[in-house]
Amino acid sequence: MNAPLRFHPRKTDSSYADLVQDAVVDPSLYTDPALFEAEMDKIFYKTWIWVAHESEIKNPGDFKTAQIGRQPVIVVRDKTGKINVLENRCRHRGATVCEKHKGNATGFTCPYHSWSYGLDGKLRGLPYPEGYEDVIEKADLPLQSLRCESYHGMIFASFNQEIEPLSDFLGHAKKWIDLFMKQGAGFPIKVQGEHKFSFKGNWKIQLENTTDGYHFPVVHKTFLSSVDEETSEMLSFMTDDQSITRSLGNGHSVMIMVPEHVDLDVDDGSEQLQERFAHVTEELSKTMPPEQVRRIVRSLHGAGFNLNLFPNVAMSMSFFRVLHPVSVGETQIRHVALGMDGGPEIANRERLRIHEHFQGPFGFGSPDDAEAWERVQAGSHAGRDAPILVNRGLNREWVDDNGDKVSHSTDETGMREAYAMWKKMMEK
Repeated sequence: MNAPLRFHPRKTDSSYADLVQDAVVDPSLYTDPALFEAEMDKIFYKTWIWVAHESEIKNPGDFKTAQIGRQPVIVVRDKTGKINVLENRCRHRGATVCEKHKGNATGFTCPYHSWSYGLDGKLRGLPYPEGYEDVIEKADLPLQSLRCESYHGMIFASFNQEIEPLSDFLGHAKKWIDLFMKQGAGFPIKVQGEHKFSFKGNWKIQLENTTDGYHFPVVHKTFLSSVDEETSEMLSFMTDDQSITRSLGNGHSVMIMVPEHVDLDVDDGSEQLQERFAHVTEELSKTMPPEQVRRIVRSLHGAGFNLNLFPNVAMSMSFFRVLHPVSVGETQIRHVALGMDGGPEIANRERLRIHEHFQGPFGFGSPDDAEAWERVQAGSHAGRDAPILVNRGLNREWVDDNGDKVSHSTDETGMREAYAMWKKMMEK
């Protein structure tokens, strides 16, 4: 099956869905400001967006600020334990009521005119109330509350109050979220910290990357040369027939990189623990049984796959990658390091060192990825006569019994799934 290398004419100027045809994408998806504005309305303000992990707001009053599209929100646990996602915007004149990225609070107060709100968003008070008699009722002006649901500690929110249940949206991806969380080795997953940076490119360029195994040995050649032989061999999935990519519906996809670590509860004992973690094994063996030590050490690299959840979060082996579209040509990325909540400190420190080595600001992975993404953005200005191709593996893609499209991990099945969802949402 050969995909065309040029486009049919668009039906109308507003027919954005025509920009994705078969496995070919018009470069204007990266460069058109009007299309970017339409994506905010049709995608980011209509679907489920990941905003936080429950470990970040464990206690009453704990909060974290986030973005949905270009709108700021607050994710907060109130005094009853309920998680609320609130617009970070005073109902008076629109100023943000919280500027800290995270913390603990009893409420939120606007810095402009001191309107104050509770953790549930209710307007508690305003100064100098004279002049508001018979003008407003406090009960009518809470911080706007978003639809909010969570799955396995992953908190999602939506401006769309009529959206389908989160469980339905995640669909076949739920199985993979369950598997991803097994890297806690019997402990709950927790957020340990994050690295934030921006690149000069469109958000969809990064969206494509997480289940793009084709780029890994090329872009990350320096990283592979910087690690021990065992780690490099573990990540040599280019010619492994068990290393596959699956479309999971609703824009989601998964790329299996280390098949033997897909389900970390399964261990036949044949895998030798890496020598680089000998100090961890030695320390843990002082207080833990051998099977628990082995379970923790095997989990230090995380799960054996990258899971892409449309449109803004990836659960990538041992970290969350969160994208935030700033403009048509700029995207902010957060790399969120994960650890074991209540797990041994030495193992969590080792996970942080692994995260720093690849995802950190001085790591081998993030800078190389960002340069590749920016080069794609620069090249996209060539126009629609030089389309973006996402057709690798069309000749060997197949459909399994539950309807997932499956191909090799170096194929672009995941990208085609994401653009199919993009097209579906942009057609509405």
